[in-house]
Amino acid sequence: MAKKDKGHCSFCGRPEIETSILVSGIDSQICNFCIEQANLILKEETSESYDVPSGKTTLLKPVEIKAFLDKYVIGQEDAKKVLSVAVYNHYKRIAQESDENDVEIEKSNIILVGETGTGKTLLAKTISRMLHVPFAIADATVLTEAGYVGEDVESILTRLLQAADYNVAAAEKGIIFIDEVDKIARKSDNPSITRDVSGEGVQQALLKLLEGTSVNVPPQGGRKHPEQKMISVNTKNILFVAGGAFHGIDRIIASRLRTNVVGYSFSGLNDESIDRKNLLQYIAPSDLKNFGLIPEIVGRLPVLTYLDPLDKDALRRILTEPKNALTKQFEKLFGMDDIELTFEPEALEFIVDKSIEFKLGARGLRSIIEAILVDAMFELPSKKRTSKLNITKEYASEKFGKASLAKLRAAV
Repeated sequence: MAKKDKGHCSFCGRPEIETSILVSGIDSQICNFCIEQANLILKEETSESYDVPSGKTTLLKPVEIKAFLDKYVIGQEDAKKVLSVAVYNHYKRIAQESDENDVEIEKSNIILVGETGTGKTLLAKTISRMLHVPFAIADATVLTEAGYVGEDVESILTRLLQAADYNVAAAEKGIIFIDEVDKIARKSDNPSITRDVSGEGVQQALLKLLEGTSVNVPPQGGRKHPEQKMISVNTKNILFVAGGAFHGIDRIIASRLRTNVVGYSFSGLNDESIDRKNLLQYIAPSDLKNFGLIPEIVGRLPVLTYLDPLDKDALRRILTEPKNALTKQFEKLFGMDDIELTFEPEALEFIVDKSIEFKLGARGLRSIIEAILVDAMFELPSKKRTSKLNITKEYASEKFGKASLAKLRAAV
């Protein structure tokens, strides 16, 4: 019996005899050629949000990247400049056309050193807001050597995969920020019968990831199991940015500078020229090695920059100037309840002074404002007539003192 002719494809018009398969619907048919074309279109549309910056029209120049960072981060000019150049060069490197006879550009991972509350994590988050690439923040404090309680180093890549919606090609061109990298420093130079599984052991495991290698990653995180399906991720084009406070490294820097400035100084520094309030600006790779990072890790993080400690003027600007300044955030919160919130200059000075007193940096500003406004945020939304709240120095001092006294009593 002859095969019944289904007609032609309703999309391209091909007769059935010219197709491998013709899928019939209710009132139409589609051929295998149109199915393949539709599949390609679907792939392009779903991966559009993770296009890697390339070319002159899509990749921002370093000056433009820094201008974007300036909207959210106060000060830290050197760190923003170094970060802008590193990100720009990284994506220029990815965009270069591969040629056997051409010069191969290696990536330059970054390490940021700065006191707590100076903006290391904020810089990383702001960069991720600007770039259309997958971005993940990993905490080095939970990492342990393979086989011990904690997270494997590969879990860092799992977070990046999740940020890329498991698009491996996009994840392989993303950025990973490793926070608290100073917590994996070698615990002691003395040999011990016990293993340093959360210190030097983690550094050894990170070596190949930072340099570039293919890693089998568990898609849902957790420990590896023989029966678990793995996703292969190549870290060659992933930019790693590490950040840490490195408490105590200033003493290492001071010790090195004192030995240099006796007699003939190679660096040209002398006692009068050294800014002892900000020794981090003189940091060198050898200081990281003396702190406890193994030389191989230091070599794989070649771009070293520092963040300045925040002075009173910088903290005052952080309260009001950035696009997402703290005062603007709380004004918007109160505005949702039709309450106009204002801060007097003396009240802002009081907040800054308390942050400096407790050595909390910019991170402490929010907790201080929360303590001052907690009563107002509790009571005012229920009052119909209240439309304005002006924060004076007296009001801030009274509310902050009350909150501190309550915490002290709770501790006792």
